Amino acid sequence: MNTLSIVLLVILAVLIVGIVVLYFVGKKAQKKQEQQQEQLEAAKQTVSMLIIDKKRMKLKDAGLPAIVLEQTPKLLRGSKLPIVKAKIGPQIMSLVCDEKIFDSVPVKKEVKAVISGIYITSVKGLHGKAAPIEQKKKGFFKRNIEKLQEKAGAKPLK
Repeated sequence: MNTLSIVLLVILAVLIVGIVVLYFVGKKAQKKQEQQQEQLEAAKQTVSMLIIDKKRMKLKDAGLPAIVLEQTPKLLRGSKLPIVKAKIGPQIMSLVCDEKIFDSVPVKKEVKAVISGIYITSVKGLHGKAAPIEQKKKGFFKRNIEKLQEKAGAKPLK
């Protein structure tokens, strides 16, 4: 056997071992996520709250309880999370919002939210209406592309 075929066999063996390891790690992470989802479902409750503010902030700047900061891994402490400041009853709390619904959370409105601990999983309007999704302001480049497409008679991209 020449050296090229030996090198290719070694690379192939390393890739196969890497794929097998990733498969088992992925399966373990999926089981862990399912358990966490079950815990969220078990502890969920519907609460009426007034949304004061929402931002993407670092965990240490969000004003969450100290025990939350202690329990999070050190790598995640610097990452930005969707944080919602809300008035629930007489007290004002900082809550972590689900990334999927963060854009649909209305600011300065009263909503019914499903929360699990300090985690907001879904939001509805106060009278059963779905909260309107806020339209993001379009940037300079997107606006100009849409204007040019309008002039050319093409359908605008969404």
